[in-house]
Formats: sequence, structure tokens, C-alpha cells
Amino acid sequence: MRVIRSLWCGVQLLVVAAALASAQTTAIRFGHLADATGRIVDDAVVVVQGDRITSVGSGAKAIPAQATVIDLRPLTGIPGLIDVHTHMTYYWDQQPGTQPWSQQGRRRSAETVFLAQENARKTLATGVTTVRDLGASEYGDIVMRDLINRGAMLGPRMFVAGFGLSRQRTPPRPGAPPGPPRGRISEMADIPVAVKAQVDAGADWIKMYGSTGSAADVTGDETFSFDEMKAAVDAAHAAGKRIAIHSYGPQGGRDAMRAGAESVEHAVDLDDSTLTEMAARGTYYVPTIDHNRYYAEYHEQFGYTPEQVAGLDAYRARNIETARRAWKAHVRFAMGSDAVFTMFGQNTRELRWFVQIGMTPAEALATATTNAAALLGMGQSIGAVAPGYYADIVAVSGDPLRDIRVVTDSVRWVMKGGQVVVDGRKGGRQ
Repeated sequence: MRVIRSLWCGVQLLVVAAALASAQTTAIRFGHLADATGRIVDDAVVVVQGDRITSVGSGAKAIPAQATVIDLRPLTGIPGLIDVHTHMTYYWDQQPGTQPWSQQGRRRSAETVFLAQENARKTLATGVTTVRDLGASEYGDIVMRDLINRGAMLGPRMFVAGFGLSRQRTPPRPGAPPGPPRGRISEMADIPVAVKAQVDAGADWIKMYGSTGSAADVTGDETFSFDEMKAAVDAAHAAGKRIAIHSYGPQGGRDAMRAGAESVEHAVDLDDSTLTEMAARGTYYVPTIDHNRYYAEYHEQFGYTPEQVAGLDAYRARNIETARRAWKAHVRFAMGSDAVFTMFGQNTRELRWFVQIGMTPAEALATATTNAAALLGMGQSIGAVAPGYYADIVAVSGDPLRDIRVVTDSVRWVMKGGQVVVDGRKGGRQ
């Protein structure tokens, strides 16, 4: 039996070696590389085999014999970016006479997943190669993730949450599916049932809506108590999953942090003691400042009144001030766009706000690379250009460590998992 096991191990090693040998070796040349480890490499060469990076060097001597060379030397390389708050299945076809929210829930899930490929492609075009998708109906996010992983759909690597947990506000319709599996919570006992349902369906994360607030609603009234949030956190952690809790207001944000959520989404007006505790605990803050800019700027698409636009602008100002104080308090940040509908393709604009609150361009870039990767538990696989990491690499025109707009506005080329998925150079494909 021992001999058979040894032979089987040997066969497995040979299969792995053969796969590596057959994988094409590609050498990518950059004028400069900001690899997210603190290094700047001039005349950089990144060697890729299969879907992984095998080496990072400098100059022609670093190019292996027989490697296919992609020469991007007029450009600067950075890691593939990570957006930790999207809603990829929120798709609007912009047909005349329709508004974005009016189409939600009226299409079959299969149709939505098919149409949402456009959101996925636009996300890749911003240099975002990984997303955390925080809430979808009918498990469309899980379907998208799996289709992308098998190569049947073009899109970023996805970590998904299934149905978000929210307070059941109205009696269920006669004949409606049970509430807890669909994330609708009526009582404490529903919470572990709802968490288990998402995990069993294949969710990577758990999402809880801990307050009111969405679209033009910026009220932020807490909808789950601390004890209920703690029940959700405990159930998620018992299942080996991490949890993100949405809260527009300070009370929900404070309770989410103290309950042990890995990340707090949106929250404004957090007091100094809360920010200090967030920093001590290592809780990530995902302020999503830019999504209220989006709603206000595109108010005509959504049919928002001038009063609603003023409310969105006022909330954004509070969001900016809270983020500024959080940064000074050394809270960890991760970049999340909260992209929905026509916001895809604008995923990285959040980085501009981060620079505005006091981050350097390098610190802002870290929120979408190393910090975001750590939040996802993927700090050894994504978020940097280094040997052993996925070959998620972006080329930009300019110096991203001097001007963050180079990252938000000047993406020219994107590789995800060793495959070129965007080539916006003259004569290239996209």
C-alpha cells in the first residue's frame, strides 16, 4: 500500500511538472513597475507561466529563453486592482422609458446573469481584476463567479455573498419562499438559518444590512441590534466565512465593529472612540464615498428630486469627513465602489477621494491592492506583483505614485490570471 501511495504521489508530481512545462512562458516588460511591496523596479520584467508570476526582474537578462515577450515599456505596471464592494448583477439596459431600479427583480435570473457580463467587462477595463460582490438575488452572483472561474464568461475574479441578510419589513406573500434562506430576518432564530443557507449555496462571504440607507435614502437607522449582528458574525465565523455589515449611520457601524465584522461598509459620523477601537481591532473601513457622487451626478437616470440630490451631497460631505478622521486614527481602509447599474467602468474613482482625505497616491493604491487582498484573506495570492501570485497585472500611462488619476483614468492594458483581457494600446484589442 505504501508503494502504491508513493507511486501515486510520483504520478501527481509528474502531472504538475508536465502542466508547468506545457504552460506558455510570457515575459512582460514595463518602463517601471510599482509592485505593491514597496519596490519600484525600473526596466521591469515580469515572467508569467500559466496563471502565476514566476519571477520579477530587470533588463533583458531577466527574460527567459523562448519566452513570448509583451513589450509595454512606455507604460508602468501595477498589480491588478481589487474592488471590495460591488453589485455585479445590478444591470440596467437603459431602454427609453425605464429607470434602473424598475428592472430589478423583473427579469429571470438567467437573463440578468447574461446581461451582467457587460458590467463585468467594464470592471475589467478599469484595471479591477478581483471584486467582492455584496448581495444579489437568486444567487446570480454565485453563477457569475462560477462561470468566470470555468472560463465561460469574461470578468473579474469574484468573491460573493448570495442574499444579503435584511430585516423582514412586511409579512411574506402567500406562497413566497421561506424568508431566512433568502436573507429575510424576522427573529433572532432566523439568523443562523439564513447564514447557513448562503454558505450551503456557495457564498464566500456573508453580507448583513445593519441599517437603512441605499440609493437616495441616506437615513442610516439601525435595523439589527448588536446582539443580532453578533449572532450573524458568530454564525459566519463558525462556518469559516467572513462578514461585511452595511451601516449608513454611526450606531450600526459601531455595533458592527464590536460584533466582530471584518469590514464596515459606508458608515458616517463614527466617533473617535469607535475609530480608535476599529484601528485596534483591525476592522476594515469601506466608506464607498464615490457611490453617492454617482447617484447625485446621474440623478436624472434615477428620477431623483433636487432635495434628494442635496441629501446625497450632504451625506457625501459627512462621509468624507468621517473617512478623514478614520485615516488619521490609523483605521485600515479597503477600496469599494458600491458599483451598480451604469457605475461600472467607474470602479476606481474612490481612490481620488482617498487622496483628498490625506492619503498619498501610494497609500491610496494600497487600499485597492495589498489592503483589499488582506481583507479577502488572499494576501499571498493577489494584490501584488510577486513570484507565486496570480498574474493579475495592469499597465497605466504615467506615474501612479505621483498622481492617482493615472490609476483612475489611464489604464491601457490588463492581464488577469495570465490572460490579456484588455488591450487599449493603439492597434491593440479590447
